[in-house]
Amino acid sequence: MHDVAERFAQRVKVADVAARAPKRLDVDGLMNYALRALGSRALSMGELRQKLQRRTETRSDVDAVIAKLKEAGYLDDRRYADSFATARLENEGLGRSRVLRDLRQRRVAPALAEQAVNRAFSETDETELIEAYLQRKFRGRDLKTWLAEEKNLAAAYRRLRYAGFSSGNSIRALKRYAERADELEGAEEDGPESNERE
Repeated sequence: MHDVAERFAQRVKVADVAARAPKRLDVDGLMNYALRALGSRALSMGELRQKLQRRTETRSDVDAVIAKLKEAGYLDDRRYADSFATARLENEGLGRSRVLRDLRQRRVAPALAEQAVNRAFSETDETELIEAYLQRKFRGRDLKTWLAEEKNLAAAYRRLRYAGFSSGNSIRALKRYAERADELEGAEEDGPESNERE
């Protein structure tokens, strides 16, 4: 009786794994899958390639689908990187290094990501961006009083660094509110706020 139950449990496990495994797609199925993925949100070529490789029957089909999408104008990493960098700057007010890091995580080529970030930030004053970020993130607080506490000052600094702002400009901005901001120069960036999602 014990063997029967064990064999049944193994069959159920195998069936569960088979049911959860994504269906492998031919070239037409991959094209439809790619178009649906691009319809839900913009993707870089690297992101789309990764998605398609998980679903393809044949690796060469991925290259064929990507080539067709590029030719049709649905896939353009330069346009993607430019719009992504501009949106992160204008909508979220993030700093240069954060936007660059996010583009690289989205599998945009490093040189292309750097160019897009340089174009987006070409006429941006980082100190003004930091000031706006502080006002937005800590609205409703009297920053002079709140940042007078050492732990709050350190947390604000880590948050600015995680948001992609340079150390020097972050400290300069914080000096407007707290005299002890100079002491942050060697502060660690891996505190609790560094893992916080913005």
